[in-house]
Amino acid sequence: MSTISLINFIDLTLKEKKLILSWRNNPNIRKWMFTTETISLEQHLKFIETLKNSKDKQYFVVKDDNNYLGVIDFCNVTKTSLEMGLYKNPEVSNVGKILLNSVLQHAFNSLKVETIISEVFEVNKKAYELYISIGFKPYSSKIFNNKKVTCMELKNGNR
Repeated sequence: MSTISLINFIDLTLKEKKLILSWRNNPNIRKWMFTTETISLEQHLKFIETLKNSKDKQYFVVKDDNNYLGVIDFCNVTKTSLEMGLYKNPEVSNVGKILLNSVLQHAFNSLKVETIISEVFEVNKKAYELYISIGFKPYSSKIFNNKKVTCMELKNGNR
């Protein structure tokens, strides 16, 4: 049986930081992000540096034994809620559920929040269906860069 581990971005080696940046800049990943511009290594490293002092943001690489599966992140973390995001290593397949379960485990068991919030572009049907299958409920929508975004939440008591 494989072991899932989370590696905090602030603990990554330079090689790992460059690997994560290559995923984030991959066109198949970038197209689902709110910020779709290519990120420079300098910008990436500065961002990771800001995480060292952040009280409301956490970013992790998810590993399965020796395989890097993807990234999960938590923003606007409070005592009761947080906003989550995730993206997979573009070289692997069928890891969305593993990444999302890692989000749930960390958010509910480690951070002990009551509510996880996610925003999904309406055209990203695969992500939307995955979140619904886990128990996320849509509660509103908005338009971002002329694209419809569904706002969803999952309450700890509803899973």
